[in-house]
Amino acid sequence: MVVRHGGSHRWNVAHVLLNLLFFSTYLFFKISGIDGTGLGLIRQHKRLGEIFDIWCLHFPVKDRTPARDIGKLIEKTVRSEHYRFPNRPIYIVGESIGASLALDVAASNPDIDLVLILANPVTRFTNLMLQPVLALLEILPDGVPGLITENFGFYQASPLTEMFETMLNENDAAQMGRGLLGDFFATSSNLPTLIRIFPKDTLLWKLQLLKSASASANSQMDTVNAQTLILLSGRDQWLMNKEDIERLRGALPRCEVRELENNGQFLFLEDGVDLVSIIKRAYYYRRGKSLDYISDYILPTPFEFKEYEESQRLLTAVTSPVFLSTLKNGAVVRSLAGIPSEGPVLYVGNHMLLGMELHAIALHFLKERNILLRGLAHPLMFTKKTGSKLPDMQLYDLFRIIGAVPVSGMNFYKLLRSKAHVALYPGGVREALHRKGEEYKLFWPEHSEFVRIASKFGAKIIPFGVVGEDDLCEMVLDYDDQMKIPFLKNLIEEITQDSVNLRNDEEGELGKQDLHLPGIVPKIPGRFYAYFGKPIDTEGREKELNNKEKAHEVYLQVKSEVERCMNYLKIKRETDPYRNILPRSLYYLTHGFSSQIPTFDLRNH
Repeated sequence: MVVRHGGSHRWNVAHVLLNLLFFSTYLFFKISGIDGTGLGLIRQHKRLGEIFDIWCLHFPVKDRTPARDIGKLIEKTVRSEHYRFPNRPIYIVGESIGASLALDVAASNPDIDLVLILANPVTRFTNLMLQPVLALLEILPDGVPGLITENFGFYQASPLTEMFETMLNENDAAQMGRGLLGDFFATSSNLPTLIRIFPKDTLLWKLQLLKSASASANSQMDTVNAQTLILLSGRDQWLMNKEDIERLRGALPRCEVRELENNGQFLFLEDGVDLVSIIKRAYYYRRGKSLDYISDYILPTPFEFKEYEESQRLLTAVTSPVFLSTLKNGAVVRSLAGIPSEGPVLYVGNHMLLGMELHAIALHFLKERNILLRGLAHPLMFTKKTGSKLPDMQLYDLFRIIGAVPVSGMNFYKLLRSKAHVALYPGGVREALHRKGEEYKLFWPEHSEFVRIASKFGAKIIPFGVVGEDDLCEMVLDYDDQMKIPFLKNLIEEITQDSVNLRNDEEGELGKQDLHLPGIVPKIPGRFYAYFGKPIDTEGREKELNNKEKAHEVYLQVKSEVERCMNYLKIKRETDPYRNILPRSLYYLTHGFSSQIPTFDLRNH
C-alpha cells in the first residue's frame, strides 16, 4: 500500500525490518540505525520535500529478515531505479548499523553511481565492547523495556528495579553493558518511543544483524567506489571509535568526513541538524554523473542566509564597511545603486590580505540588492584528498553555501552563460597571501582571457578596489620569513604540492602559487572600504574583442581602473572622521547600532 503525505510516500511492506527513503527524481534510501522505527528522518522530511519527492518504506519491528536478504531487497530496488535512470545518482543514507548495509550494497554494485551518507557509522562488531551487552541481554528476562525504563528513571521505580540492579551487580560484564545502554538511552529525546519497541529478542537480533552486515561489508570494502560523506557526532558515539572512522577514510577512495561536535548519537532527530544544508555545504548534491557547480547549485534558504550573516556580524561591527558605486553619469554614491540588476556582470578587483573582503562584499550584495555574487575561488575550498595537509573543508562551508565556485575556465564560461553576477580576482592566492610591504599591489598575469569570454555574452565588466587590511592587522611573519624556518618550509611545500595536484587542469603561474598562512597580529580596528567603478560594456563588441590585442587593451583598462579605485580609497579614507573604531563606537551609542556611520565627503570626487 502506498500512502502519500504531501511530497512524500509511505510503503507498508511486510517481512522487512529497516527503514528506507527514496525520491522519485533521485532514488534516496534511508537505512535506519539501531532503533529501526523510521523516525530517523522525520524532522528532515519538510526540507527534503522542498527538493525531492520523498518515498518512505516502512518495515515491521517484529520481522527477523536476515541482513543478507535485506541487502538483496535494497539492491534490487537500486538496480531497478538505475535501469530506469542510468545517468542519475542514487543516494543511500545509513545510520549507525545501517551504514554496514549501505556499504554492503555499494560494494556489490560498483558499477552504479551511488552517493553514501553515513551518520555515525558502525561497521565493525568485534572491537565495540558489545560482548558485555550481549551478556546482559542473555541473562535478562523478557520485558527488558520495562526494566530499562524504570532503572533509568523514565517511570517510577518498582520491585523490578531491585531485581535488575541485583542481576547487574552479580555480573561484571553485564554491569559494563548497563553503562553502555545507559549512555545510549541518555542520548535521545524520543526514549519512551524507542524503548517500547525494544523487546529482548529484538535487541539480540539487531546485534546479530550488525555482526552479519559488518562482516559482509568489510570482506569487500575494497570494491566500494561510491562517493561517501561520513557524519560524526561529537557526543555519545557509544557504538563506534575513531579507529573505525580512520579505517573507513583510508579504505574509501572518494570519502569526506564531517564532524558535528555538539550533537549526539541520534543525529537527524536533534535541533539544528539540517541534512539538506549538510549535503549542500559539502557539495554532494548533483543531478548527473558529475557535479556541475552552476546548474546543481541551490540558493541559500532564509535560515542559511541568517546563519551566514551571524557569522560575519562581529567583523562587520568592527570594520563598519563603506561601499561605493558609480552611476551611469559618473557620480559616486554610497550605495550599490550603480550596480546593474540584470546579469551577466563581471566584477574584477583586488584581494586584501587573506581575502578579508570576500564575505563583506557578498553579504552586502545580498542585503542591499538581493544579488547573489558567485565568487571564483581556489579549488582547496571544494575538495581535499585523503592525507593532504590542506585545511579542513568545513572552514569554507558558509562561503560555498552563498555560491562560491572553483576557479576554472569552464565554470567561468557557464556562470556568464547563466547571466550570473561573478566576482573574479586575477591576482588569486598570490595577492591574498602577499608579503610585507605588498599591500594593495596587483599580481595579475600578463595576459587573461576574461575580457574575450565576457564579450561572448555581452557581460558588463565592473572594476573595483578594496582597502583596509592595514587598518585591521599587522603582518609579522610572511612567506619569505617562514621559508627560513625548516619545519614551516617543509609544511608550505607539502601544502603547495597538494594544491597543485588539485589544479592539475590549470596552467600558468596561477596554478602553482605558494600556499601559506601569514603570521599577523591585530591592530586597533580601522575600517574597510570598497569602491565599484563605472561599468565597461562589452555588449555588441564580441567581434572586436575577439581580437587578442583589442581584448588586451580592455584588460589593461580594467587593471588601471582597479588601481585607480584603490588609490582613491587610500587618499579619501584619510579624511574619514570615523576611520578609527572609537568615534564609530560613540556614533553607535548615540544613534543606535543599526544606523549607518558616515564617511568621507563624496562631493569632491
